[in-house]
Amino acid sequence: MVSVEQQLKIIKRGVAEILPEALLVEKLKRSIATGAPLKVKLGLDPTAPDIHLGHTVVLRKLKQFQDLGHHIIIIIGDFTGRIGDPTGRSETRKPLTDDDIRRNAKTYEEQIFKILDREKTQVSFNSTWLAPLTFADVVNLAARYTVARMLEREDFTKRFKEGRPISVHEFFYPLMQGYDSVALAADIEFGGTDQKFNLLMGRHLQEEFGQEPQVAIMMPILEGLDGVQKMSKSLGNYIGIDEAPTEIYGKSMSIPDALMVRYYELVTDVSLEELDSIRTGLENGTLHPRDTKMRLAHTLVRLYHGEAMADQAQNEFIKVFQQGDLPDDIPEFQFEQQTEAIWLPKLLTQLMLASSSSEAKRAVQQGSVKINGEKITDTDAKLTVADGMIVQVGKRKFAKIVLG
Repeated sequence: MVSVEQQLKIIKRGVAEILPEALLVEKLKRSIATGAPLKVKLGLDPTAPDIHLGHTVVLRKLKQFQDLGHHIIIIIGDFTGRIGDPTGRSETRKPLTDDDIRRNAKTYEEQIFKILDREKTQVSFNSTWLAPLTFADVVNLAARYTVARMLEREDFTKRFKEGRPISVHEFFYPLMQGYDSVALAADIEFGGTDQKFNLLMGRHLQEEFGQEPQVAIMMPILEGLDGVQKMSKSLGNYIGIDEAPTEIYGKSMSIPDALMVRYYELVTDVSLEELDSIRTGLENGTLHPRDTKMRLAHTLVRLYHGEAMADQAQNEFIKVFQQGDLPDDIPEFQFEQQTEAIWLPKLLTQLMLASSSSEAKRAVQQGSVKINGEKITDTDAKLTVADGMIVQVGKRKFAKIVLG
């Protein structure tokens, strides 16, 4: 088994906080002495069906623990999902339906194994131990934490001061997440820095139930493609791991230069030695930012689609963006021969290059729309479609019109 020192070097890569680190060292020593792997837990509430790079920050760290020989437990919060995590919320979250939970959980299970080893990962649903609790059990659980301490939580404090409602059932979310750790006798629990309160609740309840408390390891929140706000599908600044190779590659090339090393550290599998080399090369100018970013984009595509698709996506990028050629796989759209001109924003929505007329108008105003390579900036423009017409929005969206 790998030594404690070597394990710590790998474990601490990119980590925001370990509480307490001394206990982690003690647990690692005991694991080596007994040959028993540590139980490493991550809870996922199936609130959204798709995983993006922000989610993989924690998943890649779990993979490192897995490679070190430890036991990974993914908890799908099918029971806690019915309440919804109040973390960072300014109002009570709407509960998920059973259909939402089942559908999202299935997608989660499919996508996490693009990172973790399916054969070495335990997937559990927390309804297994939470659903059988009696009302007396729930009262007993609630008695182990005070309202005063619950209101120390930042989001609850803010809502209380602002006079916003806090439903009593929201207090049960951190209690239930903490009870997950009791049910599994977890050694380590992972989460983002925004999950600190919930992770520490697990430590508290384990002690209340006579267990050795878990170590809480918090990972940083990954900034999205805008370089400012956290990666989020709702903000449109995300890279989804299930997206097409060319889309992942193209989006990766828009990562701000200042965040490249952070992305390499948190969401790729490059070694610590390679990471140091990249950081040093960018600082002293021996590595060109463009070439370094292309390597990052290639790495991200390789991780989720394989080497061949990564090579293909890179060649496509060079062809389209550096040489100015058209991509090979432009989607074709059948149109009937028409005599009347079509309003440009309406055409863009029909070609699925914009989700609405307002979005299409913004793209035109921003100079992102080209017809056969010619930029169009008039939002009132009307066009007569022609066979073979190429319509482009931004750097990555193309459509070809085929008259039937």
